[in-house]
Amino acid sequence: MSMTAIWRVGMAATLCLALAACGRDSTPTQTPDAVTGSPTPRTSTVEPIVSPTLQTIKRRGRLNCGVHEGLVGFAYTDNRGQWRGFDVDFCRAMAAAIFNDPDAVRFVPLTIGQRFEALKDGRVDVLWRNTSWTMTRDAGEGLSFAGINYFDGQGFMVRRSLNLNSAVELKGARVCIQAGSTSELNAADYFRSRGIDYRPVVLPNEEAARQAYAREDCDALTADISALAAARTTLSNPEQHAILPDVISKEALGPVVRRGDEQWTAIVRWTLDAVIMAEELGVTKASVAADARDSTDPRVRRLLGVEGEFGPMLGLSDSWARNAISAVGNYGEIFNRNLGDDSALDLARGLNAQWNARPGGLIYALPIR
Repeated sequence: MSMTAIWRVGMAATLCLALAACGRDSTPTQTPDAVTGSPTPRTSTVEPIVSPTLQTIKRRGRLNCGVHEGLVGFAYTDNRGQWRGFDVDFCRAMAAAIFNDPDAVRFVPLTIGQRFEALKDGRVDVLWRNTSWTMTRDAGEGLSFAGINYFDGQGFMVRRSLNLNSAVELKGARVCIQAGSTSELNAADYFRSRGIDYRPVVLPNEEAARQAYAREDCDALTADISALAAARTTLSNPEQHAILPDVISKEALGPVVRRGDEQWTAIVRWTLDAVIMAEELGVTKASVAADARDSTDPRVRRLLGVEGEFGPMLGLSDSWARNAISAVGNYGEIFNRNLGDDSALDLARGLNAQWNARPGGLIYALPIR
């Protein structure tokens, strides 16, 4: 046999062996999970990164939560001096997730000018203060937004006696605006892009802007629509004031943390997500204990810490989400109690409805799995 023939036989044999090996590797191997059709829940065995912020909070024994200094529906003190509101409830949910105690939180009221510095300086651990997510704040301020808990938009409130139907009719009008807010910038963009002259009346804070409007120092008050609804409840004759139908901006409001502690950002994000998912799955404050005991839905079981080890990924207990829901309820309960049907504001869910509601909104839970 020639050397060429010998080489060809050798190559053929090598190819056959390679194909045989490939054939063996490509044969699917059945596992017990594949046979039974009931996959065993798997979670990461990687040790969680330790959060310096969480360590500080646990040593301190409480969460320091930055909130609005007084905005009906979002953060305010009642006649007994107790903090109430939509954002306040998220602070309590976090305290419950960390300590199983919704009262292990100190509320720190902050103005617009104070809020970011207080966060950077460590005076607060998280900011739940109807703060709009913008590129400048996210990319230029050394801050991180952990999620969105309310979708809003900017509008205008006027006296019904002016007989206005649209913001485009505000030509030459005096418009009260809070200084240093996105509202000030949005109003300038809105009127400039339409060639409408207006007279901005810039006030140092929300309370000053509301009072100026009440004194008729301006013809219109502009702010997020939820803030306008809150401001209207404080006026002597709320029914004499109307919020115009124009929505001139997109305002995605959510919790803010310092950049650099990704594990703490994840804790804030997933606590928010847990109460959103609870509404989606029908878990309520009243039903959470029974759901943890009796539910066969794997999504509910993972959420409530019955299956998997998701809490330890965050440095929390398995029951972190269950504790948060037990304390304040699900997203829908928080909304209705503070902003919706059961509140003085009586705001429609609108964009803040669940994604699968009818009509659907933008509230959407990320999967816990």
